[in-house]
Amino acid sequence: MTQTNYTLVTEFILLGLVDTLELEIFLFLLFFVIYTLTLWGNVGMILLIRTDPRLHTPMYFFLANLSFVDVCCSSDITPKMLVDLLSEEKTISFAGCFLQMYFFIAMETTECILFGLMAYDRYVAICNPLLYPMVMSRTVCLKMAAGAFTAGLLNSMVNTSYVSSLPFCSSNVIHHFFCDSPPLFKLSCSDTRLKESIFSTFAGVNMAGVLLVIITSYTYVLYSIFRMRSGEGRHKAFSTCASHLTAIILFYSTSIYIYLRPSSSYSLGQDKVVSVFYTAVIPMLNPLVYSLRNKEVKKALCNVITKKRIPSFM
Repeated sequence: MTQTNYTLVTEFILLGLVDTLELEIFLFLLFFVIYTLTLWGNVGMILLIRTDPRLHTPMYFFLANLSFVDVCCSSDITPKMLVDLLSEEKTISFAGCFLQMYFFIAMETTECILFGLMAYDRYVAICNPLLYPMVMSRTVCLKMAAGAFTAGLLNSMVNTSYVSSLPFCSSNVIHHFFCDSPPLFKLSCSDTRLKESIFSTFAGVNMAGVLLVIITSYTYVLYSIFRMRSGEGRHKAFSTCASHLTAIILFYSTSIYIYLRPSSSYSLGQDKVVSVFYTAVIPMLNPLVYSLRNKEVKKALCNVITKKRIPSFM
């Protein structure tokens, strides 16, 4: 009987995005700006929703939670990436690697569920407006949000434990800029085809379940919108739904590409570009997507700016 000697891996090396100094400096400046805008946009959205009473509704409650998740997700990945862009040694400890992976999967799962809850909120608001205050009460919304975060943390615990149990013996070099499951599966020296299939199935079931809620909710929403007699009401409903659907398409298109395609089509270069998009760019875009087409957010922002300007002239 042949025994395989596995070398204990204590740290990983992240190859990062590029390997030329000029590009690393450029990317550092670019992602520093993106990360700054992400923090300003999402924290600003949370504070705006908290301070303006007109935004104390279920829709904006879930939007504030979405902004919080985006801050956590971006802060889990981007600071380490910025440090590595200016460092010669791009190492991360074994525990640090899987801790990063744990919080990333937890926040991505939570965001996925929040999109489903936001779709359900729009369904109740547009299709059953008389029942809306009772169905989407503050207590119910708090329980829904708590459930989303709990499900995200538990799902991440299972998946991270699953990947961290793999044997890593041939190399500790990760061809990525953060610790994610696809490159870690490739790094393992064992046959991971079955585990990859189970991992993808698990992710697919989670995404498909939430996507079913979203599609069902918006089928009823669109049907109700087209039956509206008021042009103004129809336009307002369309604006709100368009923002939400834009964010959903951005999130799901990148997530499906990374986690639900066959492992045989895994491409290091393409995956890095797509990963940059959903770890850094999408968290920056979400506040813009929800504010540019939303009159209530614009009014609240204008009120804050006006209040700050008035004392300077007195």
